[in-house]
Formats: sequence, structure tokens, C-alpha cells
Amino acid sequence: MAIETVVIPAGTIALRDDRTSRAWVVELPSFAIGRYPVTQAQYAAASGLWPSSHVSPECPVENVSWIDAVRFCNMLSEAEGLRACYVLDEDGMGASRLGNGDGYRLPTEAEWEYACRAGSNGPRYGELDDIAWYRENSGGRSCAVGLKQPNPWGLHDMLGNVWEWCEDQYDPEVYGSYRVFRGGGWSDVERGCLATNRRRSHPTYAIDDLGFRIVRQRA
Repeated sequence: MAIETVVIPAGTIALRDDRTSRAWVVELPSFAIGRYPVTQAQYAAASGLWPSSHVSPECPVENVSWIDAVRFCNMLSEAEGLRACYVLDEDGMGASRLGNGDGYRLPTEAEWEYACRAGSNGPRYGELDDIAWYRENSGGRSCAVGLKQPNPWGLHDMLGNVWEWCEDQYDPEVYGSYRVFRGGGWSDVERGCLATNRRRSHPTYAIDDLGFRIVRQRA
């Protein structure tokens, strides 16, 4: 089961949390990220599971928790003969990145926003109706990946369709194990689909407009 990826050049991204007014800068090496969110068919091929029965195989997988997404990354790595990137905590509430992993993982939120922006500076990389499925055009459900225009780096559905889990904890001091997700989903209004939006959820929660895409670090 091949997942198409796009190589993203090294660069720097400035992030901001409007809730706390905190801002920080991250320098990123080059990495490869999925051209599309992981689909139902891809998730089923690796895991044998079909989290949503009401959507087509080419729709983004949804109703998957952060832990589910991490497990998928490890399964995909092992299927391709790569070293897994995560070891799961014994309590099933989290996972840690392995230093010697060379397989697939979730993007950090810095990688996600950098890839989403694709060199642009605005809140979106195009007109929303052209690039995203959201409340006004989705028909109340997720849609097959790749039908909307990509961003300048060739990535589809970075905004809209489904929110996407990131690797990071949102704010450990306040929210504990809660993890970040980004991008907006099919049920969001226009203001929900912004490159800068940060949301959070418990790593064991599964939501019907929340999926993920994968990353692999380049050597």
C-alpha cells in the first residue's frame, strides 16, 4: 500500500497561539508529507479496520483517535520494512517518538502549518471554495481526497474536509495529554478553515471530522 508523499524544502515557520498570545519560531529540515490525508482504504489496508461505514474508500479516514493514528504510522512503517517511530505508553494514553525510527509519523504542528502555507503568508493558500470542503459546500459529510485545488507545493485538502492530528501536545501544563489538530473540517464554517487555527482533543477521542496525514523525515 503506497502513500504518495511530497518533499517539502527546509525552512522556518513562525507559530502563534492566540489563546495565550504566545509566539515561537521553528527551523525545519526537509521532510516528506502525504499529498492527501490518509484515506479509508489506506487505513483499512494497514489495520484491517474501517472506522466509518458511511463514506467511500477514497474519503479521508475519520473517527480515528490520536492513538489510532500513531498505531497506523507504526503499522505502515513495519509493512515497508522501516523502523517504527513510536513506542506507545503502557496506559494507552500517549506515545513517545523513538530516536532511531526511520518510518512514518504524524507531522509536528510546525511541519503541518509550514506545509499548509507552502510559502504563502495569508490565512489560506487560495479561495476557500476552490481549495476546501467545508460547511457551505460539503453536503454535510467528508468528500473524496484530491478533488479540490492543491496548494503551491501540490498538497490537497490541507484546509477543510477533515481536521488533521499533529504529533504535539497542545499545552501540557493546562491540558495534560491533549494533542493538537489543524486545518478545519467538512462541518466547519469559513472561519474554521485557516492555516493558523489550533484545536485540541484527548488522544483517545475519535471525531467524525478528524483524520490525519503522515510524514517521513528525509535522511
